[in-house]
Amino acid sequence: MLESVSNSRAMDFVPQLAEPAARLHVLVVDADAAVRSACAEVAANLGYAVESTGDLTHARSLLRGRAVDILLVNLPLGSGQGLEIVTEVKLLYPDIAVIAMTASGSVNAAVEAMRCGAADYLTKPFAVDELSTVLDRAAQRHMADTATRQLREQLRLSQGLGAMIGRSAEMEKLYRILSKVAQSAHPVLVLGESGTGKELVARTIHAYGPNAQKPFLPVDCGSLVPTLIESELFGYVRGAFTGANRSKDGLLVSAEGGTVFLDEIGELSLDLQAKLLRSLQEKEVRPVGATHRVPIKARIVAATNRDLAGMVEKGTFRKDLFYRLNVVNLRLPPLRDRREDIPLLSAHFLDRINREHGCKFTLSDEALRTMMRYDWPGNVRELEHSVERACALSSGPVLHLGDLPTQLQQEGLEARHAATARNDPDGAGGAPEVRTLADLEREAILDAIRTLHGDKLQAAKLLGIGKTTLYRKLKEYGIADPLREE
Repeated sequence: MLESVSNSRAMDFVPQLAEPAARLHVLVVDADAAVRSACAEVAANLGYAVESTGDLTHARSLLRGRAVDILLVNLPLGSGQGLEIVTEVKLLYPDIAVIAMTASGSVNAAVEAMRCGAADYLTKPFAVDELSTVLDRAAQRHMADTATRQLREQLRLSQGLGAMIGRSAEMEKLYRILSKVAQSAHPVLVLGESGTGKELVARTIHAYGPNAQKPFLPVDCGSLVPTLIESELFGYVRGAFTGANRSKDGLLVSAEGGTVFLDEIGELSLDLQAKLLRSLQEKEVRPVGATHRVPIKARIVAATNRDLAGMVEKGTFRKDLFYRLNVVNLRLPPLRDRREDIPLLSAHFLDRINREHGCKFTLSDEALRTMMRYDWPGNVRELEHSVERACALSSGPVLHLGDLPTQLQQEGLEARHAATARNDPDGAGGAPEVRTLADLEREAILDAIRTLHGDKLQAAKLLGIGKTTLYRKLKEYGIADPLREE
């Protein structure tokens, strides 16, 4: 049983938890009515919605009938059935965090429960603060995992975040980090080559953060002269310079709790770097021409494709500003390091173009293979422009190698020559092999499925055929597992 609960109410010992726990539901399963009641009372006082039962059949019914976020279960239930329900819950409801309760001499049962998927365990008798800590830990983990899944799904469904589309390991890692970063107010430094989607990441951080309803204000530090950047960031008063007929708030003030995105932060002059650092440290700015200071409240997200650490060593970027901005560091992978995302990105851009123009463009097998081999120095932005160009120049619904930009055509021709050299190393020539249309069709379908790692729906979309047609063709070819088909 719980220590310190037998003679007093559990709520007398437990402080109220923060509001997020109030959205989570706890199910307590224990045949011991006293322990079950005490656990439920502690959880309720922490702010959770609580259900409890001593019967496994009833527990299964509760799990099926309503949303449960945390399951607190006593393992000795029904001669090992406690372990059964842990395994069952993780199989049927993998999002539920399971906490196993065991007797003091049942450490092996706790270890086995962890192997079955339990997130944590408690050894009886346990104190109120132990239960509170374990519940809080499970709640924090559950909310972090939920935020990650929701953000990933929102990014996947969003039509305006093309550069964020991807299933590669690099992108999955980025999604996990973004789900945590978005909820904080710390400065973020986004690093990556040109065209990798740094501004889209900044907009994502803002859109999924607590101040999403506040302004998102971008400023390109590389395209404006220093005097204009100073006026944009800090504002100015009337008469500060020729043409200043009225006062204007700077972006750091007008953000009003939103996000200011400093693109190409590495282009700022040392003088402006010093002024920006002072503003961030003191949380106030002095508008150009003013003698007074104005308080600011803005989250800073900065981005650059330059090596800021190297610039610090050379003295062209202030070390103190670098550390002020580099609280959280996000490095975006270049497209050549996540080639498996190229078909998904291409399909996304084609889908957008098809919707806008009422067309049904698809990529030929050779064009897609060439795009997968190409290094994409301009990254996702170059890929998007290449798809748009191919659609504009194509004479039909299928985009061929000749519709792609010159550099990709060259890549494709070199691949053809290399293949010819491999097939005819002595240059003997001879009559070319004639292949049937069925063979070519079979190869195109298999290549598309392999390229997309078995995603038949995306493969059908890229090939310009329906999913039903794709499955019928695979059945005709006698192919059960395309990924193993040689």
